Amino acid sequence: MRNVRLYMIFQWVLFLPIILPLCIIFGALRGIVQMVERVMEQIVSDVMPSEQAPTTFVER
Repeated sequence: MRNVRLYMIFQWVLFLPIILPLCIIFGALRGIVQMVERVMEQIVSDVMPSEQAPTTFVER
């Protein structure tokens, strides 16, 4: 049982410095992509004309 625990500790010590930065980088990239998508959707909804009836202006 002790050998298994030492082996697991060795695996964590070996792979954690590899896995942790990769998770941080990919999480940050995913967050950036999602935020860009939200911003683009907001820009499109603010800039694009909606399907409302056209307004008429009365000249004076």
